[in-house]
Amino acid sequence: MEKRIIKAIIAERQQEINEIQLVERPIFFEEQANYVLVGIRRAGKSYQMYQDIQNRIKSGKAVIEDFLYINFEDERIASIEASELGLLLECYAEMYDNPKPLIYLDEIQNIEGWEKFARRLADSKYRVFITGSNAKMLSSDIATTLGGRYIIREIFPFSFAEFLTYHQVELKKNWEYNPTLRLQVIKLFEIYFHFGGFAEMFSLIDKREWINSLYQKILLGDIIARNEIRNGNAIRLLARKLAESVMQPITQIRLLHIIKSSGSNISRNTLADYLVYMNDVYLTFNIPNFIDSLVERTSTCKRYYYDNGLLNNFLVGGEAKLLENIVAIDLIERYRKGEDDRVFFYNKGVEVDFYLPNEEMAIQVSYSIDEPLTREREVRALRKIVEVYSLKKAFIITRDEENIISEYGMDIEVVPVWKWLLR
Repeated sequence: MEKRIIKAIIAERQQEINEIQLVERPIFFEEQANYVLVGIRRAGKSYQMYQDIQNRIKSGKAVIEDFLYINFEDERIASIEASELGLLLECYAEMYDNPKPLIYLDEIQNIEGWEKFARRLADSKYRVFITGSNAKMLSSDIATTLGGRYIIREIFPFSFAEFLTYHQVELKKNWEYNPTLRLQVIKLFEIYFHFGGFAEMFSLIDKREWINSLYQKILLGDIIARNEIRNGNAIRLLARKLAESVMQPITQIRLLHIIKSSGSNISRNTLADYLVYMNDVYLTFNIPNFIDSLVERTSTCKRYYYDNGLLNNFLVGGEAKLLENIVAIDLIERYRKGEDDRVFFYNKGVEVDFYLPNEEMAIQVSYSIDEPLTREREVRALRKIVEVYSLKKAFIITRDEENIISEYGMDIEVVPVWKWLLR
């Protein structure tokens, strides 16, 4: 790896980061901590690093030359290997006098063995930020190698609250009683509900085209090319069938039958690998049945997409699926911790859409409970689970309805989804 190339990249990125216009997000980093930021492509991991750099410059704590930023998706250093990563420090030292730059390494998962270099940096008392688009960076193996020297944080696309901030909507106390503001929130939610939270897409007219381009990049680059998949048609079909199956528990055997019926002859092991690949790149995620064994939880689960825009890319008239998907995203962002499952569904005699044992909370999602039979079905499910587990909170999340249902000795809060996301 030529040093002149690395030096050029360091200087270029310093100039670009200093000038880039950001959509700021409410972020907080401990002053002395190192971070690994992981999440789906375009969720804003790099921008959080840019924001940290710009904030330090604005506060007078640093100047732009104090930062060493490298994006490992730059084709000029695509061939760099883990054994050559020390060249980054050598090049910086030859350019500047600062013996301890703040180090920002973007999409480093492309370098096999990166974690040992990251640990060495932390041991040498550098302050380091690292990003990656692969959930393997959350694994216990990598956490062990990093030896507790980094805080690992998942980054999601913009929340609905952040989406409103982008559109300069400020919600003060009792905002929901202001008819004009309430209507504005509901109108903006319609956009967020269908197109999701990728900030780069917010100002575009053809949002679906941008989302489809992102999906193709994830599918072709991060899944098919990286894992050397030959049967691209099978994994394309799998992605579509998972979108169509949102809301329903589905087994790997059932998925295998669907793929084979289309003419793709893949094994069960191959299918299992494909599902892992899709989760690894933050395209999809699983929610297991609370009562299943650990083995069963991987083979039978409910599967969701990490962003409603990506899910909607496959759907026509899928309002109910989008509703449950957006609630699932919100719950895992708020409550899931790394590899620790804390969000489940419950299915034993009755199905409850979401059960959070640590929070003693159960949630049903229904587009509308205006019909008496629908209302009774949703209430009955919550009543059944409370007979087995103690609950402090029970909710039915709808598209627009709001109420309190007091029956069978329990209070069930009916909440419109746009209000739920802003709680």
